[in-house]
Amino acid sequence: MHITSPLLTSLALLLFAAHTLRLGDLGLVAVLLGVIVLAWCRWTWGRWVLTAVLAWAAVAWVQTGTQLVLLRQAMGAPWERLALIMAGVTLCTLAALVCLQMPAAHRRYARHAETAAVRAGAVIFTALLLGVARAKAGFPILLLDRVAPGWGWLQIAAMAWYAGWLAKVLLDPRAHRRWRPLLWAGFSAIFFGQLLLGLAGWRTFLMTGALHLPVPALILGGPLFRGEGLFMLILFLATVLLVGPAWCSHLCYIGAWDDQASRRAGTIKGSAGRWIWLGRGATLALTVAAALGLRAAGVPGTTAVWVAAGFGLFSVGVMLALSSQLGSMVHCTAVCPMGLVGNLLGRCTPWRMAMDEGCTRCGACSRVCRYGALEPADIDRGRPGLSCTLCGDCVAVCRHAAMAYRCAGLTAGTARRVFLILVVSLHAAFVAVARL
Repeated sequence: MHITSPLLTSLALLLFAAHTLRLGDLGLVAVLLGVIVLAWCRWTWGRWVLTAVLAWAAVAWVQTGTQLVLLRQAMGAPWERLALIMAGVTLCTLAALVCLQMPAAHRRYARHAETAAVRAGAVIFTALLLGVARAKAGFPILLLDRVAPGWGWLQIAAMAWYAGWLAKVLLDPRAHRRWRPLLWAGFSAIFFGQLLLGLAGWRTFLMTGALHLPVPALILGGPLFRGEGLFMLILFLATVLLVGPAWCSHLCYIGAWDDQASRRAGTIKGSAGRWIWLGRGATLALTVAAALGLRAAGVPGTTAVWVAAGFGLFSVGVMLALSSQLGSMVHCTAVCPMGLVGNLLGRCTPWRMAMDEGCTRCGACSRVCRYGALEPADIDRGRPGLSCTLCGDCVAVCRHAAMAYRCAGLTAGTARRVFLILVVSLHAAFVAVARL
């Protein structure tokens, strides 16, 4: 009986792979054959991933069977045998799905159970994000589909596995603090590396085939100037909806530069202070006014791009002159208009970084916060300031476990695990579609 679950699961996956082969999706066929390996391993997270894949297969069988039967009926052709065959493969898939939920399966798939939830969650959510993006995009959104058409699911599977591994690693707050800047810088390097390859003439690396200036202010200013092109703005807003202001500490392609610049100073020697509001408020107003003013004046797009490029160079200058000297992220907290938008909209989401009654006001969190969100006044109030981006560095250094992620209705531990699943999945998805 101990091999019933893997045998039945393998059969169900083989049937689904045959169905996708008939549809011509060779990448998905290869992924499903690879997923069979999970049925014979003993990882708890693998059982959860198998459950998700089999549930997807069952829905696909029902939809396909219904469509084929209705088509046969409309043509006046015999349909009863077809209905029995489709019912049979659906029942086989459901039987495998049920078998995975039985106590025997729980005992079989028992390895690494302590990290299974966060790992499986990241794998499934990453695959879902990229699968939907691939299906809905009007062009090959994945690099592998542009290089080898039809094999995009292999890239999705690779990024899902990467997200699952990363979620397991980052589950330790100290590892999160150590790895976050490296992963963030790596994403930025991939993003701008593909940009450079595109500029060098390898247009395959430009997702849409056109060049877009990678300045965060253009996320808002670009659509206002053009009157169209809302993709990046929608992506930014959707990200903030999912993980609050964590866009600024995990996902922004320019923010990673400011992070690396601030680390050159070693210890934190100062912060943006009142410029957290004033500086970013001014650049936000300037961005809106400049975009609308240039549009009203009929200024050519090329001129507008040069204006945006000038702002981008100014931002880099701030990083080099101030962030690298003060040890805090001056550009992100005092200059970037989208940082202020992210902080403000983040207040509308349920994610928070909170201190509980165990806080001793030791100041350890303040000494690692490069966003200036844990100044003495903030600690006295018992909550981080406006510029908090949920980076999590403070959680790692709090010896009293008084600092924690919070989300309405969840315990602190569960809130952090859910947050990790979301932010890691977004990171993996952004790496996969790094060059817009």
